[in-house]
Amino acid sequence: VPGYGDSPPVEMAVTAQGRMTFLDHVLRELGMQRPVLVSPSMSGRFALPFLMAHGDRLAGFVPIAPVGTKDYTAEQYRQVQTPTLILYGDRDTGLAPQALQNLQHLPEHRGTVLLGAGHACYLDKPKEFHQALLGFLRQLK
Repeated sequence: VPGYGDSPPVEMAVTAQGRMTFLDHVLRELGMQRPVLVSPSMSGRFALPFLMAHGDRLAGFVPIAPVGTKDYTAEQYRQVQTPTLILYGDRDTGLAPQALQNLQHLPEHRGTVLLGAGHACYLDKPKEFHQALLGFLRQLK
């Protein structure tokens, strides 16, 4: 995620609009049409603004305890029709419950809890993570 970890800061990443525009630019440059957007943790600051503005351009959305879910209202979530797989580890007692509380307002969602996994559930339980992700991808149109 630009501006986080060891990545250089990106000026446009300061605002939600800028982060949405940045992600839009990346997807266009890559020539991606109707991708499935996987959004763990800090990437939620990019993925959620994009989902709200352009969810119809996504084939699916896979939030993994993303940050920023409280920035949107239940009504805003209810407007999004993107098929969503909410994934989280049962040992992520910090971010996952808050994210789930907000994301459950997405009308086309289903959730999967990875038992024995923490915040980075895809690292803690990679086999179970990939099984859930592949199952979700197979059922997309």
